[in-house]
Amino acid sequence: MRITLIHALKHSIVPIEASFARLWPEARLMNLLDDSLSSDLARDGGLTEAMTERFLQLGRYAAGTGSDAILFTCSAFGPCIEAVARAHAPMPVLKPNEAMIEQAVARGKKIGLLSTFPPTLVSMPPEFPPQVELVPKLAEGAMAALDRDDRATHDRLVVEASKDLRDCDLIALAQYSLAPAADAVSEATGRPVLTTPDSAVQKLKKMLGVEDG
Repeated sequence: MRITLIHALKHSIVPIEASFARLWPEARLMNLLDDSLSSDLARDGGLTEAMTERFLQLGRYAAGTGSDAILFTCSAFGPCIEAVARAHAPMPVLKPNEAMIEQAVARGKKIGLLSTFPPTLVSMPPEFPPQVELVPKLAEGAMAALDRDDRATHDRLVVEASKDLRDCDLIALAQYSLAPAADAVSEATGRPVLTTPDSAVQKLKKMLGVEDG
């Protein structure tokens, strides 16, 4: 199976590749990175028709390479990704969060949503069903630290922010770049922690009929 991974942040590549290596090492991966997407979204203040067209172009390119599925790892672009999914149905096209959201909703009613990218806390909450109590939390300064390649400071800020979510049933890490901090967050909060890359790989395997070995 050939899976195209489309990224808006370079920090997403290592976590999703690590999840595939653990959960589906046989998959053939192709990475597409446009690291101007996130900065352009921040500049524009919201999603535009031009941004949707950029996503459609990325989707067409991925499909043209013979991909069996497309997984987007950028959590702030839900409507753009939905447009790609409609254009390429029935090929699986996953938003980065949808598999984790399904798992989170099945496991808890009060869910902490931890992010380091402010637009994610605007675009992602509407993806949860209304019966869920969502507690959004921004780990301020963590993304800037990661942009400086300071993973230690990033993880420290993420763990500190997560302590405000200790009264939730579980904590959902909203971005792929947060996945390496999952164990530290769980230890600091005593809560189960879900990551977007692990959930996405598990769902893709099911959608493509791949049995666990």
